Amino acid sequence: MKKSQKVYLFFKRIISIFGSFLGIILLGLLMIIVAIIIKLTSKGPVLFKQQRIGKNKKIFKIYKFRSMKVGVPEIPPSEMSEEEQKAYTYKFGSFLRKTSLDELPQLFNILKGDMAFIGPRPGAANNEQELQDARDAQDPSPYLVKPGLSGYAQIHLKRDHDIYKKAELDSYYVKRISFWLDFKIFFYSILVAFGFAKGR
Repeated sequence: MKKSQKVYLFFKRIISIFGSFLGIILLGLLMIIVAIIIKLTSKGPVLFKQQRIGKNKKIFKIYKFRSMKVGVPEIPPSEMSEEEQKAYTYKFGSFLRKTSLDELPQLFNILKGDMAFIGPRPGAANNEQELQDARDAQDPSPYLVKPGLSGYAQIHLKRDHDIYKKAELDSYYVKRISFWLDFKIFFYSILVAFGFAKGR
């Protein structure tokens, strides 16, 4: 990794701290409302917590609003058929996933330092071994940087993506990481979230 990229990663952490703190303040009321609706419309906890693999393969606990019913198999949604996803997801949970509102609690992961706004999406620690192996085969390794709320691979691949292609794009991102690349990914992710652009 170039010296300029290492310097950028330092400032990126500062941006992440201020950005996540501001996001929690501005979106705090929305998160409270979402939490109340979850409790009123489904049985189970408000938050979904799962062990994920972070920078340098450090394990951390990711936070998401629970979008699936309690007791469903712990399988990555990308490996489920559309029929399975519909069967395992409760009504408001479908809305959360469609609008990406289920990702909002990850602002706390960013504030804590587990994640950044932009980076490779963190794979599950216990059921995505194929993705981990695919990333291990890449140079540079996607595990050199903190995982992100959104990433280069996410704006280029659909849900039914090839794991090895995802790992390749994650590595491409790490090799070319910069403020402008992060800005482009962040801006495009916002457009997709608000329906102004389609996921590729």
